[in-house]
Amino acid sequence: MSLEIINLWYVVSAALFIFGLKQLGSPATAVRGNRLSSIAMLIAVVATLFNKDILPWEWIIGAILVGSLVGAITAQKVEMTSMPEMVALFNGSGGIASLMVGWAALYNVGNTTFTDITILLSILIGGMTFSGSILAWGKLSEVINSAAVVFGAQRFVNALILVAIVVCSVMFCLEPAVDSPYLYAVIALALIFGVMAVLPIGGADMPVVISLLNSYSGLAACAAGFAINNNILIVAGSMVGAAGIILTNIMCKAMNRSLGHVLFSGFGAVKEATKVEGEVKPINSEDAFLILEAAQSVSFVPGYGMAVAQAQHVVRELGELLEKNGAEVTYAIHPVAGRMPGHMNVLLAEANVPYDQLVEMEDINPRIDKVDVAVVIGANDVVNPAARNDENSPIYGMPIINVDQAQTVFVLKRSMASGFSGVDNPLFFGDNTRMLFGDAKQSIAAVVAEFKT
Repeated sequence: MSLEIINLWYVVSAALFIFGLKQLGSPATAVRGNRLSSIAMLIAVVATLFNKDILPWEWIIGAILVGSLVGAITAQKVEMTSMPEMVALFNGSGGIASLMVGWAALYNVGNTTFTDITILLSILIGGMTFSGSILAWGKLSEVINSAAVVFGAQRFVNALILVAIVVCSVMFCLEPAVDSPYLYAVIALALIFGVMAVLPIGGADMPVVISLLNSYSGLAACAAGFAINNNILIVAGSMVGAAGIILTNIMCKAMNRSLGHVLFSGFGAVKEATKVEGEVKPINSEDAFLILEAAQSVSFVPGYGMAVAQAQHVVRELGELLEKNGAEVTYAIHPVAGRMPGHMNVLLAEANVPYDQLVEMEDINPRIDKVDVAVVIGANDVVNPAARNDENSPIYGMPIINVDQAQTVFVLKRSMASGFSGVDNPLFFGDNTRMLFGDAKQSIAAVVAEFKT
């Protein structure tokens, strides 16, 4: 197949990527967008195999089959609670792939200075993305401590690493070679810098980290595309990089924090919130049913605890029963609820919750005081009034869903433990708050049973 025909198929693939990405912007079309993007990737890979300069394609087809099998099995087996960790591993896989592609491109004869620079960038960004993503996976899966790790002279150490990267990169570009010691130094420093970049970021900022690492993986792929002169890799990498940066910006605005503050401050490392004291008011499923039965409007506020309990299906069932009882039902979604961007949207979509019932924070807050019952399911930080009232709190200034202003608040939790950020929540002690302790799925199922009987 001629290069012109291959590039024509690349144009088709790029168009499908664009349409797919566009449709990912809405829960109603996200599945279709994902399929279009998958088809685009398949077209890009198959078209590339027809390039006369490609390595023996039998090996590549074998790798495709193995990768597809692993991906299909993983996608079927992974639980929704583990989706953030899986996304982190995806980002890391993209990073290490770009590093290897850039490294392999050094074996090409006649590389220009520009090509050498793009090779270096793909190795540098790819290595940093890989190690940073592995550390993010460790924090998300709680294999290691999810808290921010900050030590004295940390910024000075990071600055030294950055200077060393620049020096080694310049020396490598002056005399590029596969066996250059400066190449190995850049790889090692990139891996170290990825760890150092994620180390001071705490659990509450993980949605930002996920989207930022996703952007890095796209930028690394784009650089690798320039290194091997592959147009579709450049286009796809640029799209992922740009989308990741935009999403990162949205996440930062949702927390009222700058990207620099997220990356370098160390969440909760300096400020310590005011100690919260008070008396909680427990409630059982029978009493919860009586209050919900009389409610005219109910708003569910999901958090990571809903994912842990896998309660999304019984939540939808309760929502349907409330609607039949004459109540207006909504699902208030905070942009950073859960541990990755759109985590709650994915869970509720899996449970077939109607898309028009999903309400963003900016839309629910102006009318939250007219909601009869706000049901908080495993959320903590995104409904914490300390973000409005406690200037000493690490989350002060972060926009939250103002559930404390609803007529009645049900909080479903296993215990009084603080959220992923480790910040206590005064909402639990509010006069209008009732705590429904226990597994969220079992608690809601008990309320559903009351409705049915």
